[in-house]
Amino acid sequence: MNLPNKLTIIRVLLIPIIIVISLFESLQTNFVIAPSGMLQGLTMGNLIILGIFLLASLTDFLDGYIARKYQMITTFGKFMDPLADKILVLAAMIVLLEQGRIPGWAVVLILAREFIVTGIRLIVVSSNTSKVIAAGVLGKIKTNLQIFMVVFLLSNGIPFSSFGDSIGYWFNQTLIIVAVLVTVVSGAQYFIQNKDVIMESK
Repeated sequence: MNLPNKLTIIRVLLIPIIIVISLFESLQTNFVIAPSGMLQGLTMGNLIILGIFLLASLTDFLDGYIARKYQMITTFGKFMDPLADKILVLAAMIVLLEQGRIPGWAVVLILAREFIVTGIRLIVVSSNTSKVIAAGVLGKIKTNLQIFMVVFLLSNGIPFSSFGDSIGYWFNQTLIIVAVLVTVVSGAQYFIQNKDVIMESK
């Protein structure tokens, strides 16, 4: 197993740690730095989760970079790399959903898209074609946008805290809507690109 695939596996192994950290109520203590209150609403648990999430996201960048630069792209990587991204982001979003930081409809739509794309991949694999679906450009944009959204929500919108609650709230809502829209559109693109295999009758 080459280095990019090992980094992908490490990313998967970090996911249960995120879930476990979210279960400790003792880590849900708010940070408050007077007098600005800049870190108000940011909990110790979310700070730890944010660090783990950023580390996992770094492995996503590194495994892709190394695989492309040194021609170490494998079928395992094409399948497992986007799958690891999905599980990582969805795990973080479920934590945020439990905390009331992301609406349920957004998580449902994103989760539905991932199930549909995974189903498409399984159909292609089970068909007689040798086609392998690698992550496309729009899929990568979708993943990066979701990662940015999760980082922003876990940090409780700290970059916008000095602009007031209203600006932070509207940026938060806009970011969620844009992330969901790109997610849905990228899912539709997967369907269109593989419509011939999906609609094939035997």
